[in-house]
Amino acid sequence: MNDVVVVRGGGDLATGVIQKLYRAGLRVAILEGPKPTAIRRTVSLCDCVWDEIAQVEDMTAVLVQNPAECEDVWGQGQIPLLVDPDAHSLKVLRPVGVVDAILAKHNLGTSSSMAPVVIAMGPGFTAPGDAHAVVETMRGHNLGRVYFEGAALPNTGIPGVIGSRSAERVLRAPCAGTIRHHKQIGDLVEEGETIFSVEGKEVVAPFTGLLRGLLREGLEVFPGMKAADIDPRLDSDWHSISDKARCIGGGVLEAYLYLRRRIAL
Repeated sequence: MNDVVVVRGGGDLATGVIQKLYRAGLRVAILEGPKPTAIRRTVSLCDCVWDEIAQVEDMTAVLVQNPAECEDVWGQGQIPLLVDPDAHSLKVLRPVGVVDAILAKHNLGTSSSMAPVVIAMGPGFTAPGDAHAVVETMRGHNLGRVYFEGAALPNTGIPGVIGSRSAERVLRAPCAGTIRHHKQIGDLVEEGETIFSVEGKEVVAPFTGLLRGLLREGLEVFPGMKAADIDPRLDSDWHSISDKARCIGGGVLEAYLYLRRRIAL
């Protein structure tokens, strides 16, 4: 199978999805915004928007300027990424599949008319109207489940529980301004230590843990914006794709292969 599949979004969950599609032999292209705000940057291919190249496990993403460059990147066994939040590149790429992995909790313009197979992740979409399939992203019994009719569970606004910690895992910007680092991803931090600051206002660790996510330094943030993620499990592997991302990726691949069998191209 030599299908082109376009994934809208390149954050940590999207990267888990991309790996499943990439390993299945599909030609994957990523569409991202001009200033990605992924927290778990070490496992997010969207970081190549800033650095022109990003490596996560066995995948390398390369920033390209136009869809015509994608063929060369695929030929090198790599994954092209275009800055194209409005998905104008679809007209040139003509993908068999489109995956909305933006995880905005609402639909930012994806429709089932974009490709023969359109899959959306998380709340904000209904199948088969907005997409041909929707994949559950909420932790729990249904994580990774594919809905060919209906929608994923609504957003609760509360992060999933990891190591008995939930909402307190996520650190947010205290005000508008520019984020400055005091710690780095992978650091073990003690309760009360300063993790980052915005316009001189410091944000401290609420408990001892491993800093596995932190917005890129220099980004402009707004009050309450997610800016860092602390894992209470001190042995957490911040270099590799999470169990949640792999599970969702399996659901997306399942949905794609199931729907792909049903269309005649």
